[in-house]
Amino acid sequence: MFLHFIPLLLAAQSIDSAPPHHAPRTVAIDERLARDAGLRLGDTLVLTPMPGGAGDTVIVAALVRRPRDPSEVARGAYRIRVHLDELQQLVGYGERVERFAIATRGSSGADSALRAIDASAFGFRAFSSREIAVESSTTFLVVSRFHRAIGVITIVASAVFLLCIMLLKVDERRRDVAALRLMGISSGTVVRGVVLESALIATCGSIAGVGLGALVSAFVNWHYQRVYRTPLTFSLVTGDIVVIAVGLSLGLGLAAGWLAAQRLVRQPPLSLFGR
Repeated sequence: MFLHFIPLLLAAQSIDSAPPHHAPRTVAIDERLARDAGLRLGDTLVLTPMPGGAGDTVIVAALVRRPRDPSEVARGAYRIRVHLDELQQLVGYGERVERFAIATRGSSGADSALRAIDASAFGFRAFSSREIAVESSTTFLVVSRFHRAIGVITIVASAVFLLCIMLLKVDERRRDVAALRLMGISSGTVVRGVVLESALIATCGSIAGVGLGALVSAFVNWHYQRVYRTPLTFSLVTGDIVVIAVGLSLGLGLAAGWLAAQRLVRQPPLSLFGR
């Protein structure tokens, strides 16, 4: 578990402690920056607090991949990781920092660390990693609820549409149903036949829908991962989603077929012939 607390904002992240002064200084750069600027491992850079000013010469020692963080997707800024003393010289903060993280063991250790940090000095405010995640994910929660509402409306509308289609399709076979009834076929058998046909159609539709969803999901991930240059997964078809989709399809198909068949078999056979 991590704890974050805020007293000034740092423009970069620190890496391991500084190497001996006789060794060349190293930095780790964003792989997007390396691709856009044509940089490679071993290249020499000059870090300065202002463009065109004097600075320190450093060597690119590592490339850092963008994290799978939704809050980082829309940010176009590049990241460079430098040693802590180098960062202090660049930002000119001296011994001040705005934010750092502390790893603790167990929830009890996290609670005691929170209380100790809050009570250490005026202006310190400690937050648990869970609180930080909840606060930064508020926008995504709103979007998730919005998508859920759209999904419910779509399911209701599709159910009504499916029922209307089934009523029309079954009504077109009224003469066939009338002939079966006059031959002595019971209404229950007719209903079971219609429901079985509806289940078969719903199963085929479910398979086609799952395949189409997987293809669309793969295309969405391919497109937006290239646009934002991130390994983040934008669309995901999971087993739970497949089970829910197939269950809804079968349930709505069976219900629509049963209602349409009941409407038809309740009429006298001769009236189905128009007499």
